[in-house]
Amino acid sequence: MVFRRRYTGLIDQYRDRLPVHDDTRIISLGEGNTPLVRLNNIPKILGKAIDVYVKYEGLNPTGSFKDRGMTMAVTRAVEEGSKAIICASTGNTSASAAAYAARAGITAFVLIPEGKIALGKLAQAMMHGAVVLQIQGNFDKGMQLVKDIGETTPVTIVNSINPFRLQGQKTAAFEIIEELQAAPDYHCLPVGNAGNITAHWIGYTEYYQHGLVNSRPIMLGYQASGSAPFLRGKMVDHPETVATAIRIGHPQSWDKAWNVQKESQGWFDECTDEEILATQKLLAEQEGIFCEPASASSLAGALRDVKQGKIPEGSKIVCTLTGHGLKDPDIAIKQSQEVITVKAELAEVQQAMTAYLK
Repeated sequence: MVFRRRYTGLIDQYRDRLPVHDDTRIISLGEGNTPLVRLNNIPKILGKAIDVYVKYEGLNPTGSFKDRGMTMAVTRAVEEGSKAIICASTGNTSASAAAYAARAGITAFVLIPEGKIALGKLAQAMMHGAVVLQIQGNFDKGMQLVKDIGETTPVTIVNSINPFRLQGQKTAAFEIIEELQAAPDYHCLPVGNAGNITAHWIGYTEYYQHGLVNSRPIMLGYQASGSAPFLRGKMVDHPETVATAIRIGHPQSWDKAWNVQKESQGWFDECTDEEILATQKLLAEQEGIFCEPASASSLAGALRDVKQGKIPEGSKIVCTLTGHGLKDPDIAIKQSQEVITVKAELAEVQQAMTAYLK
């Protein structure tokens, strides 16, 4: 019998491509190695000859892609002697920072916008023991406060302005190439702070420059219409969207993301909240994959661009699903069918089922 080597996280997996040393203490929860799932039913409904995959980052340890960057950021913070980390967050970063700080035995401070964070994410940060500071302002205000604090207080900022975050996140591109044995034609991502689209391009470029693939994908970034600075060509001071994970009006990777768009010959586009929620539900009902609203923007945009012919038939497309649907159960429940209540009797149950049997 041949036994598979135990997977111990993305830093060990890609140690030769990440800024760590042989004796670095790795802070890991087994992140990375997430499923790349080929969609079977949605392309049939669309009636288009396309090959669509979703990179299901919601199956990382804390339920989002943030774990890829956080393992690197916290590993380096600990190596440099930091006793505390800090971040501003719409939810997923706070959950990830709190978990990895707990793993490392250090303190996590997280600033979150009052009333604008999904309860699933807030619960994570609180359970992991983070010091949660709820501010009367949005993410962008919180981010400025974090940067100001970082200049005067001995804490390590672990938002995507931390370059080690992007180094960890680039490994998603490595995994996609290794599984497909090539780069996809198009890679579609939700865009909020724009660190993730930047990190993916770093990963694709590394494998391309090292001769492991002979092409790089066209990178497509999708924003929520109420929070779309890349579509407006300027920062948005009061972003609003049901997709709270991308409710960011002042992206920290603004210049880097524009460079990705230019170098890859890709584009940015926007999706309405209605399109995002409809795609979230479509993906769950037709493919059995439950992602949070922000994640669905990548697939919503891709399907629309396929319909309009911007993405040609025959293309191989990867859409990143950044977070798990259980991050925001309230939104999911609101758009789902109501629970049917019946008596605990066979006839009653059978009668209730009749309408759904085909």
